[in-house]
Amino acid sequence: MLLVRRPALMSEQFYADARLYDRLFPVRKQAVDFYRAEAARQGGSVLELGSGTGHKLIPIAADGHPCTGLELAPAMLAEARRKADDGGVEVEWVEGDMRAFDLGRTFDLVIIAANSLLHLHEAEDLVDCLRSVRRHLSPGAVVALDVFNPDVRLLAEADGVRRRREALSFVDPGRGTVHVDVAETYDSAAQVTRGTWYFSTASDPDFHAVPLEMRSIFPQELPVLLALGGLRVVERFGDWSRAPFTSAAPLQICLCASG
Repeated sequence: MLLVRRPALMSEQFYADARLYDRLFPVRKQAVDFYRAEAARQGGSVLELGSGTGHKLIPIAADGHPCTGLELAPAMLAEARRKADDGGVEVEWVEGDMRAFDLGRTFDLVIIAANSLLHLHEAEDLVDCLRSVRRHLSPGAVVALDVFNPDVRLLAEADGVRRRREALSFVDPGRGTVHVDVAETYDSAAQVTRGTWYFSTASDPDFHAVPLEMRSIFPQELPVLLALGGLRVVERFGDWSRAPFTSAAPLQICLCASG
């Protein structure tokens, strides 16, 4: 097994507190059900890149599929292991960089979920990742991924002003209600939104402030990047109900095969 760690990604600090992350982004049942259905349709083994705390992979493993999760952030891996162990679910967890990895075997389904691909800002890194994925595909394997569909109006509004994101507020058992403010700008040349996320309670303002940088991949760009990585789009959906992809769709959900 060969795992190569490249220079750090700018957003790694965002994932240093795994339990805070889980409260900020709780499990989305529709997304989990989509990927469980793909695993059931494919059968066989599953690899998830950027597997986080196991939101999707632990339920898939519980369905009886041999599962491997590749994750760069040690805190996220530790929380995933804890949750899998608590649930009596067997998953192989691997600390590694999706830009360059070699697990020495192939898989029937590879998942890149929850915008994980958007942490790779350079076209070279994206293509390297997809080529690594291509090398890990069994005959007839499928790659399933999702990224948001960029809205240029929202990108243009990223002016660096700190604003409260009320929809992201959550309750932390040890802190009470946590509010989230975000200040971000959009670098159109790099297609990267660069922001700082601030977490506060009434008694502890800005107890956690971390950077987050996410690339935008536009709808006509995504198939080209996938093709450069040796993959082709078989189906593309706009939401978890498998509605057709349109310009107004919130997501780009792709099922891909070896190209």
